[in-house]
Amino acid sequence: MQHAKFSIGQIVHHRLFDYRGVVVDVDFEFEGSPEWYEKMALSRPPKEQPWYHVLVDNGQFQTYVAERNLERSDAVEPITHPLISTYFEGMKNGVYLSRSKRN
Repeated sequence: MQHAKFSIGQIVHHRLFDYRGVVVDVDFEFEGSPEWYEKMALSRPPKEQPWYHVLVDNGQFQTYVAERNLERSDAVEPITHPLISTYFEGMKNGVYLSRSKRN
């Protein structure tokens, strides 16, 4: 099993597309369809490494991002997203507190 660099509730920054978000789930390897990978993962990140479900700050959507495209965000201001309260019950020391365990 792979070790995930980021955890649920952690605020991250996308290296290529320059957006912040919060991790809501972790897949220890790519779990999407081959069609999605061919169409969306244009930089061809490794499928055998962790992938993250991320709520995008100031957005209405969730992304699926390979670990190599993420880094820890230096900015720990709250994320603005309509689903924050669905996944999290608050924030402590710059990390969101999960409502429930997922993986």
